[in-house]
Amino acid sequence: MARSTMFFTRLGISVVVLAGLLYVPQYFGTTETQLWSQAIYYSLAAIGLNLLTGYNGQVSIGHGAFFGLGAYTTAILMENNGWQFLPTLPVVIVIALAAGAAFGFPALRLKGLYLALITLGIAALFPDLVNRFASKYGTAGTSLIQPPAVVAPSWADSFTDFDDQYRYYMALFIGVVMLVLAANLVRGRFGRALVAVRDHESAASILGIDVARVKVSAFAISSAYAAVAGSVSVLIEGSANAGKVEVFRQSILFLAAIVIGGVATVIGPVVGAFVVVFGQDFAEDLIDDKPELAPATFGILLILLMYVLPDGIIGGARRLLRRLTDRSAAEPAPTPRTT
Repeated sequence: MARSTMFFTRLGISVVVLAGLLYVPQYFGTTETQLWSQAIYYSLAAIGLNLLTGYNGQVSIGHGAFFGLGAYTTAILMENNGWQFLPTLPVVIVIALAAGAAFGFPALRLKGLYLALITLGIAALFPDLVNRFASKYGTAGTSLIQPPAVVAPSWADSFTDFDDQYRYYMALFIGVVMLVLAANLVRGRFGRALVAVRDHESAASILGIDVARVKVSAFAISSAYAAVAGSVSVLIEGSANAGKVEVFRQSILFLAAIVIGGVATVIGPVVGAFVVVFGQDFAEDLIDDKPELAPATFGILLILLMYVLPDGIIGGARRLLRRLTDRSAAEPAPTPRTT
């Protein structure tokens, strides 16, 4: 009975949240809608990183490189080959799976800070590779690639004057599909294998789990999520550009999102991504007269949030719900009145 109640509660909350997200571009203007769209593709990258770091225990601070890989693949296919946006996604996923698996094999022999250092090297190497190989597709020999903007098709009459709304709904659709896939993945057999390998590799191996296959698969799938997020960023921002600072910054923000939202939770990375995106915007508005102090202000806000909620927003919500449930269960039943 309790399980069915929890299921319908989660279903009701999901429907309400989805309805609110569908209403966003009808209520907000272009600038605010783009901010919500940015939060969506940050969520995709955070979901993928959570599969690797939260559920499998492999720490990566280089996922900005895979994000950039997806962005440049989509941008080049659209700009130089005349592709539409959606057909680029299968190509992006295949390339990212291959790249993630290629980097996943060396990661089999590394753990913790050593693995984090290797992924940091990936983030440092990626901008140089872009400048070497992708600059010939860019603007005036630079790494900036600006493909044609995605506009609403002729059959979408209600969006033809509001292309930003159409792009937002495309990003939301991709985000919902990828979230559902991730939820099914972690709640299935593969998800249990991820957690088993994270908690104790030797015990997992004794139970018949192929540890190497699970770890490489986690790296590949996580990379594919980050690459799709990069593709969606091209849809929203209209360009692909890789600088060392930006790649490092994105990698750190993706990791911050899963910590803020809640590590090894399905919805935590999404919540964390929205906090990261809107938190930065709030910090910029807070000290509008001194924008150079916005990053420091945002950092202070994150420190305060982590002090209050050390296990993330979702973890804090679960603790609060558990306390309320235990308190109501501990209250004595009222004594019946006798006449």
